[in-house]
Amino acid sequence: MLQVPSKTVILFDLDGTLIDSLPAVERAWSFWATQVGLNPDEVLPHIHGRRSLDSIRVLAPHLNAEEQDLVLRKIESSQTEGVRLLPGSAELLASLPEGTWTIVTSGTSDVAQARLRAVGIPIPKHAVYGENVSQGKPSPEPFLLAAQKMGVSPDQALVFEDTDAGVRAGHAAGMQVIRVGAPHPLALTNVQDLRQVAVVGTNPLQLSVS
Repeated sequence: MLQVPSKTVILFDLDGTLIDSLPAVERAWSFWATQVGLNPDEVLPHIHGRRSLDSIRVLAPHLNAEEQDLVLRKIESSQTEGVRLLPGSAELLASLPEGTWTIVTSGTSDVAQARLRAVGIPIPKHAVYGENVSQGKPSPEPFLLAAQKMGVSPDQALVFEDTDAGVRAGHAAGMQVIRVGAPHPLALTNVQDLRQVAVVGTNPLQLSVS
């Protein structure tokens, strides 16, 4: 049992951390890739953990990335079939006092909010979406913006992330990170899912990880 140092706020990644959207993501990207003449099998390994705009710039430098990102956003925001809560997500969020957590995602607001509504997670006031920053993860900018919006210093925030890019972003922001998934050298610890996390104090926030 690990007692996590007291924090003021928690910053959650969305896809792969709170929800499983992988089938919807891969359907949308596969459809888009086919439409623009790319091989979905070559596209899908390179899209996770970063903004769609950044992925398009790398995967299809011959296309207008901004225009294609708008196309892809429309596809993704309509693809919510199969999106589901990951184990422990709803219970952990319900146990956190209002205003002590938010979401920091590489997804754009239209896509992320469609998925949040699909699984019944309330849309947090101070969420940070892909279009809110000039540099996405692994840049620390998304997490630093979230801390600013929440009115705390970086060392008062705890990050939950499932991707390498997200862990590196949280660490670069000066925050402690819990990895959802395999261990990561920059993470404080790791969990397989959020059923291993419990709130043991709320003023300030105190978590235990089993």
